[in-house]
Amino acid sequence: MTAGGSTADEGARLRAEASKGWWRTILRWCGINANNRRLEAAAVRQEQGSLGEQQTAALLARLPAGWTVLHDLAVPGRRFNVDHVAIPPSGAGVIVLDSKKWRRSYQGRPCLTALVRGRVYCGEQDRHEQIVKFAGYVSGTAAVLGVPAGMLMPVIVVHGSPVASTGRLDVAVPEWERTVHVLAADGLVDVLAGMPGGRGPVQPAAAALADRVRRTLPQYGSAA
Repeated sequence: MTAGGSTADEGARLRAEASKGWWRTILRWCGINANNRRLEAAAVRQEQGSLGEQQTAALLARLPAGWTVLHDLAVPGRRFNVDHVAIPPSGAGVIVLDSKKWRRSYQGRPCLTALVRGRVYCGEQDRHEQIVKFAGYVSGTAAVLGVPAGMLMPVIVVHGSPVASTGRLDVAVPEWERTVHVLAADGLVDVLAGMPGGRGPVQPAAAALADRVRRTLPQYGSAA
């Protein structure tokens, strides 16, 4: 399955649920079915999420030779999927990426992604719980892979909303003893390629790590 597949599937499911049954169609036509409006709003969010994942996948395809990049992976025994995994040619660790498509502006006002008193905001909206949740997902992924949590680097890729300062926020998440890196999408490739071990021939450690990820984290929707 390509990047964004699981998110797109969920969006389609929500839209189908919103339109199911003749009575829901009538209520929606009358404008009085609040549940349908919620389902359709959730479907839009899923569709936007899928688009963000596809855009991130296109960026990751531009990484230098030697990188291993995988998309839309299931985490057995956990109730979440991983949007993207990237392994540098050095094999120094696993980068787990989550795509976010946040508003560039709202009601005529710009939505800057920034740290406000230690919390991540997009404009006036507090998005910090999404950061904390993702840190937990990465910790859970490390446990399933059977590797130390420190081998995994959590990265949130933000599309749409500009990211404050240099286009990168390093966000402490004490609940998980992790730092989540929030990157502007347009700087993603340069940051990853420029990290130690981001260029060069593929080392045996990288091949072994990629094999472990492929064996442990199946693609979403594939047979176990």
